[in-house]
Amino acid sequence: MRDMLLNIVLGLLTSAIGAGAGWLAQSLRRRRRLERTRAFFGMPAGTECLLVVNRHSSSPKATSVHRDDVSALMELAVLVNACGARPEVVAHDEVRQGLGHKAEFCLGGPSSNERTVAHLNWRLPSVRFSYQPGTPGAILVGDQEFVLERSTEETPGHSYVLLARLDTGNGGRPVFLIAGQVAIANHAAVRYLLAHQRELMGRYGTHGSFALMLRVINPVKYGPDVVEQVADVTATATAPPPTPVSPPVSPPAPAPAPAPGSPAPTAGSTA
Repeated sequence: MRDMLLNIVLGLLTSAIGAGAGWLAQSLRRRRRLERTRAFFGMPAGTECLLVVNRHSSSPKATSVHRDDVSALMELAVLVNACGARPEVVAHDEVRQGLGHKAEFCLGGPSSNERTVAHLNWRLPSVRFSYQPGTPGAILVGDQEFVLERSTEETPGHSYVLLARLDTGNGGRPVFLIAGQVAIANHAAVRYLLAHQRELMGRYGTHGSFALMLRVINPVKYGPDVVEQVADVTATATAPPPTPVSPPVSPPAPAPAPAPGSPAPTAGSTA
């Protein structure tokens, strides 16, 4: 009986030690994963994160925000809170802060976000957004063109969004730029970033810069849920645009020789 009780006690102790070791290992894995997430997004516990809000491009009110952009901001706010940081929401035309002091998520294309224009000029000079009247709109990266296709009864349609992580250097916090052709593309890019953060960390490291073109498929029917990466444009987007070559200037034609017997022109005379 005594040996049986001893075996039972030893079994319980062994189970308790195994369960405790498993819980501790899982806790350490979660802790390491959280620290990597904080490093990738530049949000250590207790810091602030800047959420730059764009305006509704088709609204007459300057302070209006599209509902898809609001949804994207809400999902970003959940990420910020999970990292133990504090979100600071600022309108795109009211940001008067430098780079690197706070992690930043900048939402919207250059037509609706002044801060996006500054980021493109700063680190992505070969990226351009085309909004020509009568055309569907396109994002141009070097000689690549990503054209929006409107949804119709015959075609599902798609839109594009630029998702970029920009390292500010000198150990500063990163900038995440989410610039879509339409608001739902911004929302889709946020979901892609949150769902693929571990993959992006493995590919570019916790401090690397990247620029990706994403395509949102049939957003009218599928919303922001069906999105795919179509190109890694990091090298092209960060390269300086080619300098336009001026045409060669032809030398002026020599003046015609005077006719035989005519007086030579004097200084100050006109033809």
